[in-house]
Amino acid sequence: MASLNTLSAPALAPRSGASTNPIALAIIVALFIVAAAISAQRKDVTQGFDEVAHVSYVAHLQSTREIWPALETMRLLDPRSFRFTGEANYLNHPPPFYLLLAKLGPTVEGHPAAALAHRLINILLVAIGLAAVLAIGFAARLPREQFYAYAIPIVFIPVLAPLAGAVNNDNLAIVGGAMTTLAAWQLAATGRKGWLALALLGMIAAAWAKLTGLLLSAGLVTTVCLYLVWRGRLDWRWLALVIVALCVAAAPYLAFMAQYGSPVPNTPAQVALLEDGARIAGWADLPRKSFPAYLAHFVGMFISDWMPTLAKRNAFHYAMLAIPVAALGCALGGFFVSLQRLCKRRETALDVLVICGMVTIVATFAIHIGYSYPRHVATGFLMEAYPRYYLPLAAIIPLAAVSLLAAIERPPIRAALTGFLIAGPILFRLLAAPFE
Repeated sequence: MASLNTLSAPALAPRSGASTNPIALAIIVALFIVAAAISAQRKDVTQGFDEVAHVSYVAHLQSTREIWPALETMRLLDPRSFRFTGEANYLNHPPPFYLLLAKLGPTVEGHPAAALAHRLINILLVAIGLAAVLAIGFAARLPREQFYAYAIPIVFIPVLAPLAGAVNNDNLAIVGGAMTTLAAWQLAATGRKGWLALALLGMIAAAWAKLTGLLLSAGLVTTVCLYLVWRGRLDWRWLALVIVALCVAAAPYLAFMAQYGSPVPNTPAQVALLEDGARIAGWADLPRKSFPAYLAHFVGMFISDWMPTLAKRNAFHYAMLAIPVAALGCALGGFFVSLQRLCKRRETALDVLVICGMVTIVATFAIHIGYSYPRHVATGFLMEAYPRYYLPLAAIIPLAAVSLLAAIERPPIRAALTGFLIAGPILFRLLAAPFE
C-alpha cells in the first residue's frame, strides 16, 4: 500500500522570537483542571447542562445492566436523594458515554456524593482533549505570541471549565473532536497512516457521544481526506477504511432510525420538554416565526449564549458580545487567507485544517438550523442555539485567527491583533456575565 506524501510547506513558520514549550502547555492544562475541579466541587446538580438527566442515564444503566436501553423507559433521579422518580428522562443520546461512566464511576442511585467522582472523570476527558488541541500549536512551532493567541481563546471559552466539571456527554464529544483535530492536522502535515487511524478513532468517540459530534468530526475527517485525494496524497484504497469507520461512527444513529424513525428520537419525554419549555417561556401561543426571522433569532441567541446566563444583561454586557463577534470576524479573515494560499498551491497543514474545519462548522450550523426550525414550528420552542455543541472543533476558530495574524506584515497591526486575540477572551470571561 502506498504511503502518503507530506506537505512541502512548513506549518505557519515563526517570523521571529521563541516558540512555546511543553512546560507552558502543561501549566495551562493544570490550571484548567484546577478551575474545572473547583466548579465541580461547587456546582449544584440542578443548575445547568441537564446534569440530573445525564446522571440519571448513568444510574439507569448501572441498575439495569442494559447496553442499549429503550429511551422511553428511563426515569429521572430525585436531585436530592438520587433515587429514581416516576418522571421520564428526556435525553435521546446513544449510550456509549453513559456506559463508560457506569463502568468507571461509583454507583449513582441513592448516592448523591457519587456525582463528584463522575464529574472528575469528565474533567479528565476534557483535559485530555485540551492537551491534544494545544499540542497542535506546540508541534507546529508557533512563535510564543501566536501560541497564546491560539491557546487563550480556547482555555477561556466561558462554558468550558463548568461543562468539564459536570456530567455531560458533550465532554466525550470534546475529547473525541480534539483527537480528530490533532490527528487531522498531523495527517495533512506528515501523511502517516497512524494519524489517520487516530483521526478515525477520535471521530468514532465524538460520534458515539452525540449527533453533532458525528457531524463535526466526520465532516473534518472527510474533508481532509478529500483534500488529500485531490492533491494525490492519499491512496484510494485507504478510503475503504474511512468508509468503514464512518459506518461505525454512524451506527448508533442508524439503530435509532430503525427503532424510532429518526437519528434524534422524539420520545414522549423529549416532546414534553419542548412543549413545557415553550409554554413556561410564553412562546407556545405566539405566532411562529418565519424562517428568515427564526434564522436571525437563532444567530442572535447563538452569539449571546457564548456567555450563558439566567441573570438580566444590561447594555454593557450586550456590548461585550462584540468581542466574540470580532474574533469570529478574524477567523473568517483567516479562512480566506488560508483559502488564498490553497488556490496558489502554497497551503500548509494548518491552512488545510482551517479550511476543512470552517467548512464543516458552517455545514453543521446549517443542519442545526434546519433541524431546529421544524421543532419551533411544532412547539414554539426557541432555545436550540447552543455554542457548546461546536466545542469538538473548538480549535478551528482560533487557528483561523492565527492564520490571519501570520499573514499580517505590518508590526503595529500584527501586535494590536495579537493583543486583542489574547486579552479579548480574558476580558470577556471576566466582564461579560452579569452578577447573579
